Amino acid sequence: MSRAAVTGANRGIGLELARALAKRGDEVIAICRTATPELKALKCEIVDGIDVADDVSVARLPAALGGKPIDLLVNNAGILTVERLDNLDFNAIRNQFEVNTLGPLRVTKALLPNLVNGAKIGIVTSRMGSIADNGSGSYYGYRISKAAVNMVGMTLARDLASRGITVILLHPGFVRTGMTSGRGTVDPKDAAAGLLARLDTAGPSVSGHFFHADGSELPW
Repeated sequence: MSRAAVTGANRGIGLELARALAKRGDEVIAICRTATPELKALKCEIVDGIDVADDVSVARLPAALGGKPIDLLVNNAGILTVERLDNLDFNAIRNQFEVNTLGPLRVTKALLPNLVNGAKIGIVTSRMGSIADNGSGSYYGYRISKAAVNMVGMTLARDLASRGITVILLHPGFVRTGMTSGRGTVDPKDAAAGLLARLDTAGPSVSGHFFHADGSELPW
């Protein structure tokens, strides 16, 4: 049995990741700001009160985990707001950068002592962070933060290679969650299944690569 830690596990994709991992017998550490009834109903260890955008909050994670080894870390927590060129909100853009970009880096750094050699790290990003795939513009904060976290993932892949740790960037698809106001083409359960399939088969040879949940590799 392996142990997985998932951020943003209280709802949406994170909740379904925690559910799927627990169902297959993995030990799950569900990390979130506020636990929901749906999360509490799962057989997970819940570490709540963690805001990935806050240095002090994330610094509490190692003590909360108490030295437990982690085989899989899924940096899933994220936010989305809409900024267009005619209504730029720079505070909203900064907030997305703190959560979507620096959040995964903060959490990974904090949990490095817990990650076993040969562990896997998944960062839930978006193809909206792909420069080559940007055909529609707008969404400045989300696009910028996801493009930047793609570089975080690539750099972590290089820095952690000596420990045999695999890092992959994952696009879940256009998922029907609260973040997308229920719009989308994929249910959270199906998105989570696709992401786990990518993580299960990932190894050092694909560390630093950017994948769609359906298995296709995405352009930077």
